[in-house]
Amino acid sequence: MAASCARPDPPARPAASDVRLPLESLTIRSIVPRHATLDSLLRANQLQERLVADAVAAARAVFDPRRIREGRPYRLVRSLDGLLREFEYEIDADRFLRIASRDRAHPGALNARVLRFEKQTGVVAIDARIDARRSSLIAAIEASGENVELAMDLADIFAGEVDFQTELQPGDSFRVLFEKAAREGQFANYGAILGAAISVNGRRLQAFRWTDPATSKPAYYDENGRSLRRFFLKSPLKFEPRVTSRFSLHRLHPIDQIVKAHLGVDYGAPAGSPVVAVATGTVLSAAYSGGGGNTVHLRHAAGFETYYLHLSSFGPGIRAGAHVGQGQIIGRVGMTGSATGPHLDYRIRKGGVFVNPLAAHSRQAPGEPIPAAMLVSFTSARDELLARLSSALLAEAPKQKPDAVPALAR
Repeated sequence: MAASCARPDPPARPAASDVRLPLESLTIRSIVPRHATLDSLLRANQLQERLVADAVAAARAVFDPRRIREGRPYRLVRSLDGLLREFEYEIDADRFLRIASRDRAHPGALNARVLRFEKQTGVVAIDARIDARRSSLIAAIEASGENVELAMDLADIFAGEVDFQTELQPGDSFRVLFEKAAREGQFANYGAILGAAISVNGRRLQAFRWTDPATSKPAYYDENGRSLRRFFLKSPLKFEPRVTSRFSLHRLHPIDQIVKAHLGVDYGAPAGSPVVAVATGTVLSAAYSGGGGNTVHLRHAAGFETYYLHLSSFGPGIRAGAHVGQGQIIGRVGMTGSATGPHLDYRIRKGGVFVNPLAAHSRQAPGEPIPAAMLVSFTSARDELLARLSSALLAEAPKQKPDAVPALAR
């Protein structure tokens, strides 16, 4: 049974004029220790044994107790003789489990509910930039006061347009309008990115979140109302890797030391980095493949196939016949097979012939446009988001350098 390192909150120290009352209960605040279950957690905090089963049974009606996770915070209030007053466990950033006594005369009468945290959500904006000290999107976003989650969300929106591994240059900028939630005065989580204007390697790109009234599904569009979703993502890796070897029909193999074709692109990346499917498709195979090591082979629409070589492991559920969505994790970077270091060898085949992945990605057609009948509605929403982004950035300008907020183009 896992031991708990919880410490009870000390009782308030009475003033000289206070009437001293006996302490009736203890409040314990801590985190779930390693290998703990709800049963073991309650027992470790000296809850009466007969009430442990009652509490677990009450919880099971609204929450699977097996989903208790190490490192998550909890709060337990119990009487000095081990009766449960209240137990709260933080399920995630949005919800918590509460088990409470309904009647002190009947300690086993417990009620369990899954509740949502009360949050305050606001809309804020940042102006992040690439420079000599902040050469990655993550570093630029963190320098603006936000964290990697926002960087990942922004990268996902532009994943069909920008390869964030290879295209970033000093001077590139990211102006983003987004929802941000707080709980008890502390950051809780990010909501949706509402709009963004980015400048990458001389290209200016914009994204606007718009919900189609016919489907009620939000998506991102450029300033002209074309979807930012592309057939291929720009890269099967999100951040930090670098192109170490390009597509070539005549390359000196680093291990065999003979000239042979290299039918893909090698991305050097830390071992364990997630590898994602660049397009929706079906797994043809996920197995060890000689010099390619652990390899995932996917089939896509329009006669395309993609290959992901030298993986250290396969993603959950990745096996022959499985359907995968664009951006789904299919494996992790490794160096299985013939490899001098951790990297991903990524390949594309079209109609049975291997093609240059970088060229195939760059030649993608523009996204589907918003129907003409909906364009007026989109344009109105776009202009409102542009105005909100400009206003929010100008409000932040006194905290930045005077020239930190360039004009936004429409």
